[in-house]
Amino acid sequence: MSSEKGGPAVDVLRTPETRFAQLKDYAFAAHYHVVKAPDGTELRMHYIDEGPRDGEVILCLHGQPSWSYLYRKMIPILTGAGYRVIAPDLVGFGKSDKPASVDDYTYAGHVDWMNQFLTGLDLTGLTLMCQDWGGLLGLRAVGDQPDRFKRLVIANTGLPNTTTLTDDISNMMGKMYPMVPVPTAAMVQEQFSGGTPGAFLYWIKYCAEAPDFSVRDVFGLLSNISDAAVLDGYEAPFPDENYVAGARKFPSCVPLLPEHKADRMAGDAAWAVLEARNFPVLTAFSDGDPVTKGGEQAFIKRLGNVKNVTIKGAGHFLQEDQPDALSKEIIAFIQET
Repeated sequence: MSSEKGGPAVDVLRTPETRFAQLKDYAFAAHYHVVKAPDGTELRMHYIDEGPRDGEVILCLHGQPSWSYLYRKMIPILTGAGYRVIAPDLVGFGKSDKPASVDDYTYAGHVDWMNQFLTGLDLTGLTLMCQDWGGLLGLRAVGDQPDRFKRLVIANTGLPNTTTLTDDISNMMGKMYPMVPVPTAAMVQEQFSGGTPGAFLYWIKYCAEAPDFSVRDVFGLLSNISDAAVLDGYEAPFPDENYVAGARKFPSCVPLLPEHKADRMAGDAAWAVLEARNFPVLTAFSDGDPVTKGGEQAFIKRLGNVKNVTIKGAGHFLQEDQPDALSKEIIAFIQET
């Protein structure tokens, strides 16, 4: 297969459907929408679409290395309250297609796929629920297509820009990164637990270079999940190492280093839209996430219409740890606004 531009097409993998048979608490109908890679290669994006057709739409975006399985506990609560929930799997995750090379994944590319998804389904009146990379992508999509959004729920995430990541900080990280050893998962956990300033660089290097990188170990790092069946669910999209290029690449796409300045400037543009539009915003960060601790402050300081709550007793994956509490806050926020 060749691309529209005449070169070799992106090598695309698709997780066998048998991997998703009988997953715990995940009996949702599958829906698909086709987006295109920069070379024209078609990529199938999977999404859940549950609840009343005429209900207000809550767009639930996951991060790394999760997928729409992360929202399985929240979806029945939100649809039961009368809302329509759409939860896509990002390209490279879940039931969506998975380009096989890490070079096929970029921050800008993921934003483009999200914009194609929103445009293709013509989604409007959206309440965005975003966590982890769901925020880095979803908030950029808000910047690109603000008329599609009505309100924002921002949880355990951020929107990198040149204000928080100045050239000086970026240059310092660029010098530090080569000196970081290729860590084990335990070393990464130690860095995060200790609040080490360069902890995220360990996270990047672990995902990018560690020979024993494991999706299961990531959940061991950032959650207290002890149910083997649930961990099986998160691991289901990745039958072997060939399928994890997207999961490995995501941390490297966080625009920390000098070569990422264009992505930080794109973040500036998105922030400008958020500030100008004055969307109602709910910041709902958890009290136990070592990765994004304190991240809500940037939104509280820069956006004027913010309701802030803390989701107690939750780690990075607060949808997994406190689905009832988070859903309750989202429902109340929508009703209030």
